[in-house]
This record gives sequence, structure tokens and C-alpha cells, in this order.
Amino acid sequence: METIKKTGIILCVILMFISCENQKKEPKDVVKTELKKSVDQIKEKLLADGFQIFDYIDEKTGNTILMQQYYIAFLKKGPNRSQSEEETSSLQKQHLAHLGKMYELGYADISGPFDDDSDISGITIYNTPTLKLADSLANSDPMVKAGRLVIEMHPWWAAKGFPLR
Repeated sequence: METIKKTGIILCVILMFISCENQKKEPKDVVKTELKKSVDQIKEKLLADGFQIFDYIDEKTGNTILMQQYYIAFLKKGPNRSQSEEETSSLQKQHLAHLGKMYELGYADISGPFDDDSDISGITIYNTPTLKLADSLANSDPMVKAGRLVIEMHPWWAAKGFPLR
């Protein structure tokens, strides 16, 4: 029985190998051309939408990395922090709903609070073509409107499409 199992496994492996070998393979230059085409399309779309971009060549790998300008909003403690606990709780819910809306609309990529006693309460990274738009969106946050937070905005460059590690 053991020999039959081993023979069956070996036969499956051989058949998979043959099957993989028989599949049509794309020439490397076709794959590169398609990849370049899609990167060019991404660049074209970003430029058409008003984003600032540039190519960065990684000296270690030789890869070309597409860099895009984003905007980081530092959410700092504002001058009006005298709200009641109930008002603050309501503002916090509205603040989180605002951030959720920014994600849904594609304007914000990541945000979160800081866990210390500094004047900076948190950050949001805006994925917008202009500082003016990012600043307008950040200042429409209910916490900012209430004066509990103020915004300090900075342009920031990052590789397009790279995940947070």
C-alpha cells in the first residue's frame, strides 16, 4: 500500500511538471513591455490629475521607483479644549466618521493617533494633487472646526504603491 501511495505522488509531481512545461510562456520582453505600459499609464493619469511625480532609481537594485507627492497633516492640540466629556465624545465620533469618509473617497491613505503627551495628537496622509485640497479637507474635520485640533500640513514624497512595513 505504501509503495502505491509513493508511486501515485511521484506520478502527480511528474504530471504537474509536464503540465507546467507545456503551458505557453510569455517572452520576458512582452512582460516588461506590459509592465512599462501600465507604469506609463499610471504616470499619465497622475499627471493629468495634477499630481507631482518623479522617477527614482534605486542604486542597489537598479529598479525605477515612481515617487509621488503626498501631504501629511499633523493634527495638533488646538486652543479650544474646554468641551465637556459628552461634547468631546461626540466630536471624536464625528472626527472618525470624517476620516472614514476621506478613506472612502480616496483622499486619505493612513492616519492614526500618537501615544504620548506631545502637542501633536496624530497624523493623516492625504493623497491629493494639491496642498490647497489637502488643507481644505483636513480643516473640514469637525475636531478642527471646533478648535480642539489645529492642522499643520507638510508636503511629503513617497514611493507610489509601496506598503507600510
